[in-house]
Amino acid sequence: MSNVTLFSGENIPLEMHKVRMIQKLKLLPIEERKRCIEEAGFNTFLLKNRDVFLDMLTDSGVNAMSENQYAAMMQADDSYAGSETFYRLESVLQDVFGMEYFLPAHQGRACENIISQILVKPGSVALMNYHFTTTKAHITVMGGSVEEIISDEGLKIQSTAPFKGDIDINKLNEAISRLGKDKIAFMRIEAGTNLVGGQPVSMDNMREVSRICRKEGIPLVYDASLLTDNLYFIKIRDEKYKDADIKDITREIASMMDIVYFSGRKLGSARGGGILVSDRELFLKMRELVPLYEGFLTYGGMSVREMEAMAVGIKEAMDMDIVNQTPIFVEALCNELISKGVPVVTPPGGLGCHVDASAFCSHIPQTQYRAGALGASVFISSGVRGMERGTLSEQRNEDGSERLAEMELLRLAIPRRVFTLSQLKYTADRISWLWENRKLIGGLEFVEEPRVLRFFFGRLKPIGNWPELLVKKFREDFGESL
Repeated sequence: MSNVTLFSGENIPLEMHKVRMIQKLKLLPIEERKRCIEEAGFNTFLLKNRDVFLDMLTDSGVNAMSENQYAAMMQADDSYAGSETFYRLESVLQDVFGMEYFLPAHQGRACENIISQILVKPGSVALMNYHFTTTKAHITVMGGSVEEIISDEGLKIQSTAPFKGDIDINKLNEAISRLGKDKIAFMRIEAGTNLVGGQPVSMDNMREVSRICRKEGIPLVYDASLLTDNLYFIKIRDEKYKDADIKDITREIASMMDIVYFSGRKLGSARGGGILVSDRELFLKMRELVPLYEGFLTYGGMSVREMEAMAVGIKEAMDMDIVNQTPIFVEALCNELISKGVPVVTPPGGLGCHVDASAFCSHIPQTQYRAGALGASVFISSGVRGMERGTLSEQRNEDGSERLAEMELLRLAIPRRVFTLSQLKYTADRISWLWENRKLIGGLEFVEEPRVLRFFFGRLKPIGNWPELLVKKFREDFGESL
């Protein structure tokens, strides 16, 4: 069940679970929140979680686990080699994806490292609908580059296109003709494009991309970390699949791919990751790197307890009542914000609600990290921690100039089965207040800028005294309210 209509006529997302364990939250006064973000270098990644009220930074590793996952952790076979736990997880993955070979890794970016080590050569190009930060970093470290060939609709903030994550087939054919197939390291499809609004990819598009890649002999790689959101949208937005079984759709997707990899933190609500392939020769090449970077072949850097939880989590990910929880809550938060005039990415995607920082902070130059400034402002105003998905999340060009992002977004992730409707309404209320006072927000500049993945641990400072002005206005409007 996704949405339930009340007798009053209101449509609401209904939680198909009950809460049996709670974690106490603390909402600090706004002056304390300002101090905390200052100490964190205006980088929400560097906030201490104890100072955060609602943590919407990510859905990675923070989805709520089920009672069956916790129970499964008690049967873990704690062996270095040949653990029965591994074979249970392998069996589940083979059943769900229909692919023969499985390599474990400690998380999704570890899978990207192995795949890039095998497939990327200096001067080669990886084509994809859109990059993810760690994906691009692993490719560039190996001397390759990334070329994005997402459909034009994918880079529009507001759209009615149901599958904005689709590959542009004309761009794909042009890239193959221009580069030559031998220079293309691989073609990557990311389910639920992380950096541009969590938008899904259609079955028809994946099928056509697969046909072209197999004709040209180009490896096709599928990042299935956000598979569940993509499955949900295929079910509700593609008439041909409305009655299809979730697992049947998953197997059909996997049959189109040469490599499937995933972050278990997202897909299975447990910490870890893995690579699936059907070709034995490719499997053997990648297998050599698992002991070198991850651990032995039957644990790959994961604890066996996490592997047991993942095995259950992957099976649960084939249940529509679990699959739909994030998308329907994302839609609820988006609709709340839209009703208050706040600009967000439409249609609502998976993973989280994406606020359009370019419209929100149009007065701030893009080189002053408007999405990062918005993230800091939202924390000051509400205690809600989101994640910058804009220029701050990009890597600089080789000449040191900024690579300006196509979209400047503040992502408010909705981890599965974590937040309540009242918490979403509170978030929307405080962001709508900030929208009314958006001219108070100013830009940011770096004081400590790492060369790679700077958004993780770079430190910034405000340009001007805008945080003080924001606190002053909040107190005028809310008095002693937190």
